[in-house]
Amino acid sequence: MKGHYFLVAFAFLALTSSLASAYDPSPLQDICVAINDTKTGIFVNGKFCKDPKLATAEDFFFSGLNVPRNTTNPVGSVVTPVNVDQIPGLNTLGISLVRIDYAPNGGLNPPHTHPRGTEILVVLEGALYVGFVTSNPDNRLISKVLYPGDVFVFPIGLIHFQQNVGKTNAAAFAGLSSQNPGVITIANAVFGSNPPINPDVLTRAFQLDNNVVKYLQSRFWWKNN
Repeated sequence: MKGHYFLVAFAFLALTSSLASAYDPSPLQDICVAINDTKTGIFVNGKFCKDPKLATAEDFFFSGLNVPRNTTNPVGSVVTPVNVDQIPGLNTLGISLVRIDYAPNGGLNPPHTHPRGTEILVVLEGALYVGFVTSNPDNRLISKVLYPGDVFVFPIGLIHFQQNVGKTNAAAFAGLSSQNPGVITIANAVFGSNPPINPDVLTRAFQLDNNVVKYLQSRFWWKNN
């Protein structure tokens, strides 16, 4: 059954990627494989490009998304990205992919945003409570419990989350409309910034006691991406 949903997920993501309008600028050539060598490349869309004549199949390949990840960490989830850093051939193509694994009984992909991409998620196994919050002034929560084969969309830039509400492992794939959508985990950014935000700012913003803010800033904020 797991293998069935794995194949369905890949077919689904391939279809949606071909139909979606990418948020990134449109490419002006067939391929623009990213390289780090500044002497032999041309700088395009944040990356230097390999001579197209030197591109190989390996520039467009990644293996291993069928393997579940270890979720024994404080938040109980792991995100495995497949963006331009993993597949250089994604450069200028405006899409990327992630696999997300969730521990049983509450494994959480914490509230976060993708500043450069809309996300479309399909559940492979387990039961996920997912949602996003609209922008000011409404800050409306739109949420739903998903099961294998279900699909949910998180609009670009909005805070969203997923949590495993089942007693077994859960997993999902998500496509994003950017080769490098970025991620801002809210708790990490607010309470774990480097250097720290002045506690007086956060005390007033969150209407918390100053000592509570300092305690939150002292915590280790786990990065699951």
